[in-house]
Amino acid sequence: MPFARLATATTPTCHLGLGLAAVGRPGYINLGRDHDLGENRSVETLRTRTHELLDAAYAQGVRYFDAARSYGRSEEFLADWLNARPDIDDIVVGSKWGYTYTAAWSTDADRHEVKDHTLATYERQRAESDELLGDRLDLYQIHSVTPDSPALTDKELHAKLAEAAARGLTVGFSTSGPAQADAIRAALAVTVDGEPLFRTVQSTYNALETSAAPALAEAREAGLTVIVKEAMANGRLAEPHAPDALKAVAEETSLGCDAVALALVLRQPWAGVVLSGAATVTQLSSNLHAAVVDLDEDQLSRLAALVEEPRAYWEKRGQLPWH
Repeated sequence: MPFARLATATTPTCHLGLGLAAVGRPGYINLGRDHDLGENRSVETLRTRTHELLDAAYAQGVRYFDAARSYGRSEEFLADWLNARPDIDDIVVGSKWGYTYTAAWSTDADRHEVKDHTLATYERQRAESDELLGDRLDLYQIHSVTPDSPALTDKELHAKLAEAAARGLTVGFSTSGPAQADAIRAALAVTVDGEPLFRTVQSTYNALETSAAPALAEAREAGLTVIVKEAMANGRLAEPHAPDALKAVAEETSLGCDAVALALVLRQPWAGVVLSGAATVTQLSSNLHAAVVDLDEDQLSRLAALVEEPRAYWEKRGQLPWH
């Protein structure tokens, strides 16, 4: 598996990855984007910003980079960066299919992405990803599987994914919503010719939303690499929006709320890679301090009190505006 490369990395940040959701398109639901990105969000401005983030991340030991077909031009920006650096061969590149970007580079579109987990969408988007990333693509995940997703029961799709896996592509899935644990367990049961289909799972887990933890532990026990997304809860765990308890712990550690929030996830024994969704190099550098945060039992207890009921958490997330 490509993630075996991370096991041999010696940098403190090797289990932190960089996700490109916030910089591959002008609009997203993260809080604080007006401050982070400003008004100029042209394609070339965000391409430059993405390359600066990738350079900074790689220089500081990050070795996993995460894109998706629905993240605007994230695959294109990542491909440009890779093509300009052909000697870089120690990273893992992941992307996702299942959502189509529909905002036409606008922040006020009626719909920013459309979900479709059919075989036809897989074949179309796989061709699009291959055209951009080629053999640099290590991992391809179904984007945001829920328990009712047809991707969990479509045998023809499973056969096509197994064919891709047989040719060396790692096949995985991501999850969203209050029933993430159910989706994870259903995906773990998917087999082709008696063999498990999926080798990675990417799920939301953070100080506010911990409900997927038992299922993620089961996935890790089954041999999957676990990737954690939205560890910052779309900015709700960063200054100035962070809860008071998190701010207090951050002050005690002399680091940012973001570093503490990410450190809380990194310490989970099943967490293989935890994604930073930084939109600026300054944010990224602060995020990467998570690798050296040491939390004591009292601090962990106070942070544990922040957990929200899953449906309430996802309802709040669904109300976040696209900026």
